[in-house]
Amino acid sequence: MPTIVPITDLRNTTGISELCHSQPEPVFITKNGYGDLVIMSIATYEKQLALLEVYQKLEEAEEQANDGVPNIEGKVVFNRLRLKYGQKTV
Repeated sequence: MPTIVPITDLRNTTGISELCHSQPEPVFITKNGYGDLVIMSIATYEKQLALLEVYQKLEEAEEQANDGVPNIEGKVVFNRLRLKYGQKTV
């Protein structure tokens, strides 16, 4: 369930900071009873960005599969990466 607090609670910066760090979700701020802002810890923000990147890559892979781009075996991909970065291939 989302955490919703009124904008006046932002005066207590320490309390808001602790609230944001105590949960892995954004905190919704209301003004005059309506949604106004969303705040979150940096850790939560970075997690959201990472998830967004994963979803974008999955969408790209799905589009490639639908367009008939051939798949490459995982072993081949990892061997290419190992060669590129100077590690021994398997």
